[in-house]
Amino acid sequence: MASTLHSKALALTIPVTYAKELLGPVLGRLDVAKSALFYYILAIYARKAYWHLRARGVTASVKEVYLVVSQFVVRLVLRLPSMQKKVTTEMGKARLDIENKLVPKGPNVTRHLALPDDGKSLEWILAEMEKMDVELNGQSGIWNQGKLSGAVYHGGEDLQKIITAAYDRYCVSNPLHPDVFPAVRKMEAEIVAMVLKLYNGPDTGCGVVTSGGTESIIMALKTYRDWAKKVKGVTEPEIIIPASAHAAFDKGAAYFKIKVHVIPVDGYTRKVDLKRVKRAINPNTILLVGSCINYPDGTQDDIAALSELALKHNLGLHVDCCLGSFIVPFLEPAGLANGDANGKYKLTPFDFRLKGVTSISCDTHKYGFAPKGTSVIMYRTPELRRFQYYVYAEWVGGVYASPSMSGSRPGALIAGAWAVLQHVGTKGYLESCRSIVLATRQIADAITNTIPELYVLGDPPASVVAFASKHPQVSALEVGDAMSKRGWHLAGISNPAACHIAVTRLTVPVVDAFIADLKDAVQEAKLAPSGTGSMVAVYGLGKSSAVGPEMVGELAASFIDTLYKA
Repeated sequence: MASTLHSKALALTIPVTYAKELLGPVLGRLDVAKSALFYYILAIYARKAYWHLRARGVTASVKEVYLVVSQFVVRLVLRLPSMQKKVTTEMGKARLDIENKLVPKGPNVTRHLALPDDGKSLEWILAEMEKMDVELNGQSGIWNQGKLSGAVYHGGEDLQKIITAAYDRYCVSNPLHPDVFPAVRKMEAEIVAMVLKLYNGPDTGCGVVTSGGTESIIMALKTYRDWAKKVKGVTEPEIIIPASAHAAFDKGAAYFKIKVHVIPVDGYTRKVDLKRVKRAINPNTILLVGSCINYPDGTQDDIAALSELALKHNLGLHVDCCLGSFIVPFLEPAGLANGDANGKYKLTPFDFRLKGVTSISCDTHKYGFAPKGTSVIMYRTPELRRFQYYVYAEWVGGVYASPSMSGSRPGALIAGAWAVLQHVGTKGYLESCRSIVLATRQIADAITNTIPELYVLGDPPASVVAFASKHPQVSALEVGDAMSKRGWHLAGISNPAACHIAVTRLTVPVVDAFIADLKDAVQEAKLAPSGTGSMVAVYGLGKSSAVGPEMVGELAASFIDTLYKA
């Protein structure tokens, strides 16, 4: 019996031993492969960490880690029942305050929450619109008093009539059907051609009309993402933008899962830090961004230097001229590009004459005075523009192709834009540029020479001027709130806390009043700061704690919610 068991054990041992001898090398190679895979993944993440650290710098990276940790800790604290109740109460008050400011209330407010049984006449509709304007504004519109920063880029009553006539003629048109509306197709192509000429586009230059600057920028990001994937094999795209670049770049990057490196701007010149831009470039970089002019303070980046970097590294370079629109191309022919007698307010090269510039966005609905909802995204070559298109050839509904985000588009807006460009013409835009820019420089000079508590950010060459405080007892945000009491609607900005005004044709006649009110507002902010204005509340909260930006985000979301409360 024992002999039999021994024989069986021996018989089992031999195959196992043989299997170990046979599989040993294979198992060894698997171990090596697992180790190699581990180190490969480790190397990938180490490389990404190095690129991130190189782009952000040690100090900024440490701050990012601190911010993440502190926000996590604060969120844990806010989950405590007592804190959660307090935060909920305060946010509820803030939401109610927003609602009370935006949503009309009372027994005399008529709400139209369902379709009427019988359709209303044109006379009734116009009367109801007038009633709503008076109920909500206290008068029939406040936008035409010249006290808004940007927002309304009105070209005059004659242009308003031209726009409405064009809209009336093409109100049912849709560029999605060029065979049905050939005139709209022609007008869109001609708008692109006219704007390209303003920006010194090459013979190969091309573009598309979009719904506004945000769509133009988002379309550019889509274009470069797809271009880099096909041409350079980039699957984890990254872009490099100045801190002063428009938020639409972050918005588009969030949509398309593109990593954004935000580079600080120089505290004095307000131009992007080129050394930091160079350090941020890596194999995943697909695009550099510059502005002419930027939204926060109205200055321009060193586009020529960015162009050289783009050429050296085979990158795209997008120049955001949405706000500069029909101002910056006319500074040179208007004799204003070289600045004033003291060498201030100079405009440096920014358009397609720089070989590294591969795309430009320009809003026709700003200083072009076209109807709201029109912008142009321009490219150096049609090959690059192709990456913007969406084409679906296998859809059961037929071949689907569109040049931009929208499918159907309002041809009436394109017609309105075309009509405005034809009516204003080169001479009209030159005159407009000259009056707006000189008014802007009058404001900047007044701040510099007559208001010692404030200083102008950077060296704005065009139509926007921003001011911050250099006095310890004066808050620029308090000044902004004091200006609000005087009927002015300025824009609050941060880093540093400041306000800006985008001068329009409506602002030009009231520049002296603006300067006088600004002087009074500074004295009010110095001697009797309220601490309760909307600018102080919102922008102060954003800097008050680690969770401040999250609170501001919640308030912003509540604001948007309120817009849709009938």
